[in-house]
Amino acid sequence: MRADEGSPGNSLKGASAIFLTMLTRHALISSMWLILVVLSMATGPAGLSAQDAEWLQNEIRETFESYTWGTARWSVLVYSLDSGETIFSIDPESAIAPASNIKLLTTAAALQRLGPDYRFRTYLLSSAPVTNGVLQGDLTLYGTGDPGLSDRFYGSKDEVFQLLVDDLQAAGITEVSGDLIADASFFPGPLRDEGWEQRDLNEHFTAPISALSYNENVVSFRIRPGPVGAPPNVETIPAHSALNVENTATTVANRARPRLAILRENPLKPVRITGRMSSGSGDVWRQMTVAVPADFAGASFRAVLEDRGIKVTGSTRRVELPIESVVRRLSGPALGRPAARILARHTSRPLAEYLEIVNKESNNLFAELIFRAIGRADSGIGSPKASALAVHETLVTLGVDTEELFQVDGSGLSGENRVSAALFVDLIRRMNEGSLWPDYWASLPRAGTRYELGRMYQTAAANNLRAKTGTIDGVSALTGMVRTQDGERLAFSIMVNGPPSIGRAKQLENEIGVHLAEFHRAPGTAPEVTEQTPIPRGNPAVFSERHRVARGENLGGIARSYGVTINEILQVNPRIERNRIIAGQWLEIPKHRGN
Repeated sequence: MRADEGSPGNSLKGASAIFLTMLTRHALISSMWLILVVLSMATGPAGLSAQDAEWLQNEIRETFESYTWGTARWSVLVYSLDSGETIFSIDPESAIAPASNIKLLTTAAALQRLGPDYRFRTYLLSSAPVTNGVLQGDLTLYGTGDPGLSDRFYGSKDEVFQLLVDDLQAAGITEVSGDLIADASFFPGPLRDEGWEQRDLNEHFTAPISALSYNENVVSFRIRPGPVGAPPNVETIPAHSALNVENTATTVANRARPRLAILRENPLKPVRITGRMSSGSGDVWRQMTVAVPADFAGASFRAVLEDRGIKVTGSTRRVELPIESVVRRLSGPALGRPAARILARHTSRPLAEYLEIVNKESNNLFAELIFRAIGRADSGIGSPKASALAVHETLVTLGVDTEELFQVDGSGLSGENRVSAALFVDLIRRMNEGSLWPDYWASLPRAGTRYELGRMYQTAAANNLRAKTGTIDGVSALTGMVRTQDGERLAFSIMVNGPPSIGRAKQLENEIGVHLAEFHRAPGTAPEVTEQTPIPRGNPAVFSERHRVARGENLGGIARSYGVTINEILQVNPRIERNRIIAGQWLEIPKHRGN
């Protein structure tokens, strides 16, 4: 034992030390309470302590470091639109595959080049005269790239075709003595991009691209058991698929081995139905892309004509080259070639509505057809190359640095596209500065919202952050904008190629999105911010609205809720019966009276 440990003086010293320690702890506790009070005064709406940019950088860095990424390549940028400050970055100038984030370029260029009010049109054309109800020649169904000819917008898959036939019948046409021509020449170029994964070409998300599209260029196969020993019954929906189907399957009484399979080596090959199907089994369903959209649209339209009593004497054929089209063919009385005239036309919903389908649902067919429309409007050629050039020139006009951009399609299905995070963030910044920002912002998926960006539920990012997702093999991406607790606008792009896990990459995107939404600067340090919510562009009553009939609704109640009359609704929905509307059916709602 040391000599000083047991002395009275040492005991006093020990007591004094204990007292001082207690006093120090008391002072420390008091100081901590004071600090907490001060911090509480600097706490944001979410109850979070004030932070600075360095703190946020560390949070994001630690989030990255909490996972193992191997040899993954990143391009990441978080940028404050209000302060001009780069919050975080990893190789932001590195151009890598963006997957569906490329749709942000397509939709921005569409707004700039075409405008939110742009409409697609589908025509019935002919240069032949009508004699005693007979069209003395060919009838042409001519498309300009409308992806919306389906029950997505109308009461039935073929409603647009029915409306076109209404106009033919109103003109007194009861027979076509020539051929029915399905004309898809408005957009030349391949139906499918070479860079798309070959094994995916039967799937709905790789629907072929055509100026004449119907039912989003997909059909559903429904296979039902037949009598024992006979082939199963095969049905397609819609019925007239223009597909070559080889059914070698057999219905059996007992266990089915080998099992039923619906196969196709590539989209232009026959669909093969093979194997066995038990007589007691339920229906088997399989969705598949059509081979040639113009053939599909032509066959389906011909069926509507015949169902409505209009006979077509000739065959159904397609036109793919502009030089073969009745629209481009040289005409003149001296040549004996009268110009084609419009017998009927259909006008689509405005482009702004289609852009929401592109970005919120990541619909590839809508994206590709809008992409082709940009090229066609810019140069008169709706090819992929012309369209990519038009998008590039539009971005340059906006002031976006496009040095590292390489775009081959409008949807991002191709793994050959290359974009940097810096370009995406610059695009958001430039769009945010222009008058079309409200339309662009409205097209982006909202976090925590079903059917949009169904992630980050019940966080500060929910119904705040808006961003486009992107996923193909080996690629994950999320690009958009979020408001901090101070209302500061943070544009961001997070892209990775070759991660060990796509799911892990998505989780990282979620965590960073929440970090950005929770960020709260110290008092007096936050930049001045703009209004919280962009005001929708234009007068909402300029275009008619659409209403989906709910169970139990009637026409009178719907009319009252929109401030219009039943007759006004019937006038813009000529195929609707006053006393018979069906749940799930879409109704056009006319402009409000007085507008």
